[in-house]
Amino acid sequence: MRSELTLLAIAFGYLALLFVIAAWGDRRAEQGRSIIGSPTIYALSIAVYCTAWTFYGSVGRAAETGPSFLLIYLGPTLAMLMAPFVIRKMVRIARAQRITSIADFISARYGKSAGLGALVALIALIGITPYIALQLKAITLSHAVLVDYPLTAGDRLDAAPFWADKSFWVAMVLAVFIILFGTRHLDASERHEGMVAAIAFESLVKLAAFLAVGAFTVFVLYQGPGDLFARVGETPGLAELLSLDAVPGGALGWIGTLVLAFLAFLTLPRQFQVLVVENVDERHLRRATWLFPLYLLAINLFVIPIALAGLLGEAGSDPDSFVLTLPLAAGVEGLPVLVFIGGLSAATGMMIVETIALSTMVSNQLVMPLLLRTGRLPRRGQGALAGWVLGIRRLAILAILLLGYGYHALVGDAYSLVTIGLVSFAAAAQFAPALLIGMYWRGANRLGAGLGLVGGFAVWAWTLLIPGFAQSGWLDAGFLVRGPFGLEWLRPYALFGLEGWDIYTHALLWSLAVNAGLLVGVSLFSRQSALEQTQAALFTQALHPRLDQASLWPGQTPRGELRALLDRYLGAAATARVFAGEDAQDDDRPAPAALVARAEQALAGALGNASARVLIDSVVRGEALDLDAILSILDTTSETLEMNRRLEQKSRELERIGAELRDANERLRELDRLKDEFVAMVSHELRTPLTSIRAFAEILRDNRELPLDKREHFLDVVVRESQRLSRLIEEILDLARLESGRLTLHPERLDLAALARHGVEAVQQVQEERGVALEVAIEVEDAPVIGDPDRLEQVVINLLDNAGKFADDAAPRVRLGLARHKRGFRLTVEDNGPGIAEDERERVFEKFHQIQHQDDGAIRGRPRGSGLGLPISRGIVAHLGGRLWVEAAPHLGGACLVMELPEAPAE
Repeated sequence: MRSELTLLAIAFGYLALLFVIAAWGDRRAEQGRSIIGSPTIYALSIAVYCTAWTFYGSVGRAAETGPSFLLIYLGPTLAMLMAPFVIRKMVRIARAQRITSIADFISARYGKSAGLGALVALIALIGITPYIALQLKAITLSHAVLVDYPLTAGDRLDAAPFWADKSFWVAMVLAVFIILFGTRHLDASERHEGMVAAIAFESLVKLAAFLAVGAFTVFVLYQGPGDLFARVGETPGLAELLSLDAVPGGALGWIGTLVLAFLAFLTLPRQFQVLVVENVDERHLRRATWLFPLYLLAINLFVIPIALAGLLGEAGSDPDSFVLTLPLAAGVEGLPVLVFIGGLSAATGMMIVETIALSTMVSNQLVMPLLLRTGRLPRRGQGALAGWVLGIRRLAILAILLLGYGYHALVGDAYSLVTIGLVSFAAAAQFAPALLIGMYWRGANRLGAGLGLVGGFAVWAWTLLIPGFAQSGWLDAGFLVRGPFGLEWLRPYALFGLEGWDIYTHALLWSLAVNAGLLVGVSLFSRQSALEQTQAALFTQALHPRLDQASLWPGQTPRGELRALLDRYLGAAATARVFAGEDAQDDDRPAPAALVARAEQALAGALGNASARVLIDSVVRGEALDLDAILSILDTTSETLEMNRRLEQKSRELERIGAELRDANERLRELDRLKDEFVAMVSHELRTPLTSIRAFAEILRDNRELPLDKREHFLDVVVRESQRLSRLIEEILDLARLESGRLTLHPERLDLAALARHGVEAVQQVQEERGVALEVAIEVEDAPVIGDPDRLEQVVINLLDNAGKFADDAAPRVRLGLARHKRGFRLTVEDNGPGIAEDERERVFEKFHQIQHQDDGAIRGRPRGSGLGLPISRGIVAHLGGRLWVEAAPHLGGACLVMELPEAPAE
């Protein structure tokens, strides 16, 4: 299965499958059934970040520097967490400006500068070429390992001519694929539906392949992760590989690599392509913010186990190939081929997207502006330039892939896969100051951005690129140690005497310091053009809603000239789309600002912003608005939005106030109803003793001849009812004080056990007269609490009195208990009566509420009392920091009133 012919058939068969998937995606798009409208497809396309570096190089880096490989993936994770603030703004700008690439983005921000766009394109071309070479190196290496294992393939690879190098033919097949599916439309800002579908499929393939070899390593070669790590622990020196000390450069190396990965994720041309240009709906970012980090977690899950297993076993001396050599060493045939396809998928996915992005830059930022200025474009013919532009892109695709292959053939062996990747990361990071600072600082200008890019690129080339050529033997390596001309402070790996850092953090620090320093410093002391001011305002205010760009161009041109310009450069179909809704017979009238803006956007999508501006300038007479004018428009929009926001806020406040007033009105009605009920209840309770007193007083007054014994009996009734009336009035006053918070208590330290005994003594005579058997079960010698002695005794007596009233009629029993409970004491008063139903247990604490029914539903006589004792008792207990409630009696079977008070602090 590992014969060369078989592997070639499988590899090119897989590439043919990509053709089929891409064609299917394009056909669905033409039918109006786009598959890239799915946020999941969008998130999977972002996984083009995981290249052959991830598939092979992460294991190699983990084998050499431990967990430092994770930083390459923590950086993008951090970037996705910031997507709502950074990437969303980039997407919004790209959609409004018809951005085609990161070079076009930076060019548009700084006054649609053709020079700045060309500079970015050149840096990208030089900086990303090693990255394309990395993918070709990975393909060549993996193929050679599969075919030659267990022999070393290095010698054969060195001696092989280019036409025998499989990676060369892979590059050529990819060139055909990219030409077919990456240059079908002149408008580079349009979505490449088939290409994105193929990239999403490849993301699944490489993930499945890596998880398969990881699971094989952990669960087939070893008996699970425990067994693997136990073997590692038994191997001297291998366990240290997992420590943070293995990270190059220590803590500074961690920070530097994390920042490098974060910036590269935002600025690599392929990532900009899939994150921004291919985004069809910025809401897709919501799913991508968690799905893409989850993908990174999954594809890196087995990196360290594979690296450790490779170092433990006989997987060869090249850690970059452990994912292949581990199953090969175990004698497995099918899995290595699947791994090879996964690596091929990771490499080709990157090359496809990167080449599309770079070819667009070369066409729109380098070649087209040059042809426009030299006048070498065809002068006549409808849509004559469309073929030219597409031809330029197709030639650029071929040239870029050949350039990557050339770098791979000449220099690639000097570095490992990860090293090549980090060199390109540092190059792409040079776009970050111009990109990010330009999105948030209106004062950044073209001169500062250009000088910053030149300075940063020069430092990158000196500290990373040129040393690579020296290590490959193309240059004398002496300057790496001694510095140029003996100037040690200019040594590439120890610039200005900064030693002890890993080379990537060192290069990133100096290059970004020069880059950002020049950008900010020069911008502070130089002026922007009117167009720069306009673009700066548009970029920094990109998230400003309802900003109409059509009003930003006051120039004039006849509709006919504008139509002729578009017809020549874009063709009749594109021109018709721009002029849709316009009068075709009225070409002599000036074109409105909205039409000019649409025309420029259409040209920008095809040729880039810089070339589009040159072409529009050729037919439109007038200047772009200056900063004051654009700010006036923005301020007017801001004032309108602020007024709307305030009106909405006031409306919400009025709704809230209205709801509060309705609630307050309902509460007042409830209080009024309660007041009426309370007055009625109080009147009824007061009227009962008063009626008795009045009736017996009238009898005594009108019947002076009553016998002495009856007169004394009637006088006793009057006295008892007077006492009852006094108690009722006092209870009502106590309740009023409780509810108003004016009840006066005199808390002090007291013994609840002694107070309970005193309460029992106070009611014992009355209870005996009623025939109530009173039991006392005090389980503690003393129970120190904080309370008002008089009020607390009033509560105990009230509870005992109530229990006696509700005890069984035939053999009434009442039990008082006192015991410690957690950090306090519980006093319980039980009776052997019918008990209190659960739905009545809270209602007994309502004012004037008295139980009317037994558990069996039979009506019981209305007990004597006001119905205020329990509400007052609960209020007193609550004021003392305790609780009072009702539950079923555990001993006597009736009702049980429970009072709980916290223990007094120690003296």
